[in-house]
Amino acid sequence: MEKKASPLTAHFHLPGLFGFYDFYRVFLPLYSKHRDFFYDWCEIDSIYGSPQDCLWGGGRTSDGTADAREVLSLVDEFGLSPRLTFSNSLIRAEHLCDKKCNSLCEIFKNAKAGAGIIIHSDLLLEYLEKKFPEFYFVSSTTKVLTNFDDFEAELNRTDFKYVVPDFRLNKDFERLYALSDPQKDKVEFLCNECCDFGCTQRKACYENVSRKNLGEDVADHKCFSKEGAGGYRFSKAMKNPGFISVSDIQEKYIQLGFSNFKIEGRGLGSAILLEFLLYYMTKPEHQLEVREAIYLDSMLDLF
Repeated sequence: MEKKASPLTAHFHLPGLFGFYDFYRVFLPLYSKHRDFFYDWCEIDSIYGSPQDCLWGGGRTSDGTADAREVLSLVDEFGLSPRLTFSNSLIRAEHLCDKKCNSLCEIFKNAKAGAGIIIHSDLLLEYLEKKFPEFYFVSSTTKVLTNFDDFEAELNRTDFKYVVPDFRLNKDFERLYALSDPQKDKVEFLCNECCDFGCTQRKACYENVSRKNLGEDVADHKCFSKEGAGGYRFSKAMKNPGFISVSDIQEKYIQLGFSNFKIEGRGLGSAILLEFLLYYMTKPEHQLEVREAIYLDSMLDLF
């Protein structure tokens, strides 16, 4: 394949806008002050998430309880775009007036770097476009668009600034290469998914979370996929056929004209988030210094 000129920067979109607020209060000043610790070909563009007990939320049932105004102040300080994860797939008309979610939109709509909303429901999209035109919108991977034609149709919708494809389309390089430049600018790849590549229950899993966020009394989704046991492991994600590595970003995706990359991690611990940031963004010779700045000291006992 012919390669096009590389964009200047790979833009990362990070998890835990509310759940990892305390972590980012430490990490973002370090990232700003010691930019030389980190690769010069990438930058943090946005942080996404939704607070605990958020009716419009989707993908995860909770993402922390940090105060929304404090969260906004933090991202504003470092010039980052906050994204509200409102990807509940089962929104009905009576849910649109939810006070908490509307209040969150009022708080974040004037973010200095511009605020986004990650969204699934077209009903909610239509409502938010009219009431809160300040936001840009991201089509959620919870739509599970595994057919490339469906994904391309989503890219062609003018409602969305970005579209996150299902991770199983990550390596369809022939079709990805054939996209137009405006389409490529809208693609935001999910890099580190751990879900079984052959899983057929992904949409049902997301719908289960949506029902819980709506307050329905439903049992936890039980994953019967062969990779479902054991929870998230970064080492396991690295073996996934859809995994996007640092070298993939530099040598393949950027060369083909793609520049937006999403890191999964809401609902996990801040220790694994740090490992993601060390792997994707931190120069190997500075990884220990970042660990020392975040948590590591000479008196730390692991057991």
